[in-house]
Amino acid sequence: MKALDHLHLIHQFKGNPQMNNRRGFLSETFKGAALTGAAALSLNAQPSLAADKAPKKTPFEVPQVSLPVVGSDEVFPIRRIYCIGRNYAAHAIERGSDPTREPPFFFQKPTDAIQYVPIGEVVDHPYPSLTKNYHHEAELVAAIGVGGKNIPLEKALDHVWGYTLGLDMTRRDLQNMMGEQKKPWEIGKSFDHSAPIGPIHKVSETGHFKEGAIWLKVNGKIRQNANLSQMIWSVAEQIVKLSEANELFPGDIIYSGTPENVGPVVVGDLIEMHIDGLPNLSVKVV
Repeated sequence: MKALDHLHLIHQFKGNPQMNNRRGFLSETFKGAALTGAAALSLNAQPSLAADKAPKKTPFEVPQVSLPVVGSDEVFPIRRIYCIGRNYAAHAIERGSDPTREPPFFFQKPTDAIQYVPIGEVVDHPYPSLTKNYHHEAELVAAIGVGGKNIPLEKALDHVWGYTLGLDMTRRDLQNMMGEQKKPWEIGKSFDHSAPIGPIHKVSETGHFKEGAIWLKVNGKIRQNANLSQMIWSVAEQIVKLSEANELFPGDIIYSGTPENVGPVVVGDLIEMHIDGLPNLSVKVV
């Protein structure tokens, strides 16, 4: 099939303050109430203030990236993409780390790294520039619906709105080169189409994913094969640690780590990924 341009996944929320607000959930009713009484009199008395708060015209539009929500006409707007590194012991070992001592660490991808993969379709995935060693990493993805800072462990999963599965595609040679030079990994991890991902499934429909098979095949042969219970840091613990460093907001998603046996793919390869309880995700490298 033809390559799916990730811009087809973009949904405009122009004029919708619910999506433009940083937390995403400020209602029209609340805003109307805020302009009553003394606040409204203050604005009427100071027309220049009201003018200052009028919407400003931008020279161009920046689209909002979002993912469809399964079983509804809703879409889930993407704010930030967080990824945890080396979160399965065997993968940490194969990448040269000691999983018994290393605290969790995170990196980010830009929202335009998203490449949406519809259920039941095989989407063309472009082999990126600059690399000769392009790797797959299969991961469970948690979607945040309630924000917070310094979230306690016992409340962490209350912040999850849904789940899906995704690939953290990696230009491994560039990542390794940057690591050897003690420079940021960004060029190896944060590039166009580097986050193929399925639609969001509401947690009310799926429940939470604490165990279950996660595997990845290339051309029908198993490469990665593990269980979600083998994560070093659970999804709940990842939310706790992330919220200590950054306030989380609705629209944030978390790639929760990949099992061992990550490996290279080349043009023509078919990648199929599975997590128990979710539809498979498939892309063809082109």
